[in-house]
Amino acid sequence: MKKDKAKTKKTLVAEEEILEIPEDEIWTYQIDGLAAPKINASYKDKKLGKVLFVLFIIFAIAVSMFFSVRALLNTGTLEYKEIEGKAGEYELIQFSNNGSITEFRVEGAASLNYDAEDAGMLLGEAQTNNDVVSYDKSKKVTKIHEYAFNCDGTLQVIRIGADVTDIDAKSFYSCWALQCIYVDKNNPNYCDIDGVLYNKDMTEIICYPIDHDRYLRLKNGYAHLDENGVQVSDLVDDDGKEMEELWGTTKKYDEKYFEEYNLKVRTYVLPSTVEKIGPLCFNYANLRYVYLPEGLKEIGTLGFFDAGNINAIYSYKTDKVNTETAYSPDMFQTVYPSLPEGLEKIGSDCFTKDRGLTYMYIPSSVKYIGHHAFWDAVYKEDGELHGISQMNVAVDEATFEKGEIGSSWLPKYDYMLFKKNIDVNYSAERVQMPQ
Repeated sequence: MKKDKAKTKKTLVAEEEILEIPEDEIWTYQIDGLAAPKINASYKDKKLGKVLFVLFIIFAIAVSMFFSVRALLNTGTLEYKEIEGKAGEYELIQFSNNGSITEFRVEGAASLNYDAEDAGMLLGEAQTNNDVVSYDKSKKVTKIHEYAFNCDGTLQVIRIGADVTDIDAKSFYSCWALQCIYVDKNNPNYCDIDGVLYNKDMTEIICYPIDHDRYLRLKNGYAHLDENGVQVSDLVDDDGKEMEELWGTTKKYDEKYFEEYNLKVRTYVLPSTVEKIGPLCFNYANLRYVYLPEGLKEIGTLGFFDAGNINAIYSYKTDKVNTETAYSPDMFQTVYPSLPEGLEKIGSDCFTKDRGLTYMYIPSSVKYIGHHAFWDAVYKEDGELHGISQMNVAVDEATFEKGEIGSSWLPKYDYMLFKKNIDVNYSAERVQMPQ
């Protein structure tokens, strides 16, 4: 059989038609039924077609990703998993909002019961809050999985029950509307201070909710609740139109008023007991000033990631235990600018994109700086670098390099063809507080 196949193949080759093309037409000869060759012809239309095709593909992918992400985030489903070896105990794997849940409790495994009035509406577009969350107390929730509440844009309040003993620090990443996390007073592992999550002995701050400043505006008299319980801002611009928050001075509000607003709404004082700032703790936080206690040892990975409104970090010393987080000028024994003495570790991407900062001082106690710790914390404007345009280090260069220093830790300016490493001032002295 193999020989017969070989003979057949030779026969077919022998019978193929051989084109006799004149030598002077070798590059332009046109075969009947086929398009003419594109020799010496313009390819302009083909290039345009390719560009349009690529743009169409990009657009199609973007649209597909948008609706895919929306579908994932707005399914209105809650996923739990029974913890192996612990009968009756469950871990919250994923909370997915349907667009109407503004408050949620982590205690018994929950389910969402939809109101008939919402039937047929697109997920995420419910006009009422009639959906009821029911909790099964026989299924005790003791653990919250990483990214369980990831990217929720509706949830405002989370209440942690007494049985929850294990919370992943990344559970609340990018919860844009989250104002407060409250913890049951009987919880053995966690607590909250005015809606900010800590471990029980307040040695670690775990999560400062992204929209906590909105809660503070209401608390400090810059907003009120209407008859439907909806928060309404009391701030108005020069034309009398409502402003959500105050970003700067206007004819209506002078510099003194603006500074008072910042101290009440956009300033946070960490308790003197805090030794660690957890990973992602202050991601995207709308803060102006932060006060760190001198007992702080570690700032976790992405600790202040993209908190670009922070204008200054201060460190403080006190001769008594301080658990107050609202600023008061008489609450400190000593205050000095930038990171505290005694700090040992600065995590990767810790201050990435924090362009509001203008001064940074690395104390001699720091032995570890993660990669890209200050990445993109500098920018160019009017031909000059702004942000952290110079890094000040307490020790000499040789001593500093003995520590564990990650790659690209400096806030390098890198835009298109313009790249610039900022200067490092070794053996620097800390600047004094302005009088």
